[in-house]
Amino acid sequence: MNFVEFFYTSVTFNHMSNAAPPKNTGLFDKAIRGILRPLVRAMIANGVTAPAFYRIVKQAYVDVACETLGPDATGSRVSVMTGVHRRDVKDMRANQDDSAQTIRRKVSILSTVVGRWLGNEDTTDATGTPLPLQRSGGDGVSFETLVQSISQDVRPRTILDELMRQNAVFVDGDVVHLNVEAFVGPADQDHRVHFFAHNVGDHLNAAVENLLHDTPPHFERAVFYNALSDESVTAIEQDARRLGTEALLSVNKHARALQQQDVDADQGSNRFRFGIFFYREDESGVTKGQDEL
Repeated sequence: MNFVEFFYTSVTFNHMSNAAPPKNTGLFDKAIRGILRPLVRAMIANGVTAPAFYRIVKQAYVDVACETLGPDATGSRVSVMTGVHRRDVKDMRANQDDSAQTIRRKVSILSTVVGRWLGNEDTTDATGTPLPLQRSGGDGVSFETLVQSISQDVRPRTILDELMRQNAVFVDGDVVHLNVEAFVGPADQDHRVHFFAHNVGDHLNAAVENLLHDTPPHFERAVFYNALSDESVTAIEQDARRLGTEALLSVNKHARALQQQDVDADQGSNRFRFGIFFYREDESGVTKGQDEL
């Protein structure tokens, strides 16, 4: 089997309207179980039991219902919409956890430093390869001035130490080099969890919006082949990594240029996330779970 997967599903269902729910709920339930299987693997690996997951799910139901209802999000309406008991709704709304904000701010600064290093014309060569930067001083942009152009609240040395700890940069004398090959993901577990949540979350947001609209609003495509040897998949994966890296660097550079333009015009209120993934699996002798499509 081989095909380019163009996934367009014409299902429109809005809790706030009189639209009927999807008729094929059995198929939708099966799809949800298939999506949950890898998440359950991650939860088991991180010690999240089923009862703990149920609490997380109830909290998510309450959060989404409150966002959907806006100012009309009374405890009774949230309870009716979600099936979560009104007492639990009250407790969950009163106990919002902001612990992720610190990690988010830290990751944001690190990501922005790397993004600007890869996206600015004065920190890359003609091929888009990031140039080594003086730690401070010298002609042109230094690592210190790059960090200070993003935030005056964090010392450049602090950012440098963190990037070195995560093997994202290395220092040769007074010169800082960006280790592009190391950017397969952050070394810090909290940072990996952050990107896991936001990358997968935005991919699911795009997929859900496409599912709930007659005309899918988001770009979402995948190429799927099977019956390939391990060597063939390895060759394709290497090609995909090269092309994917080129695409990410190109989009990053374009986005950086447009961001500067939009900030100057005071028009910057939108965000985007563009991601690429490659998944491989040996299907010989593998018995698929009944929930997998």
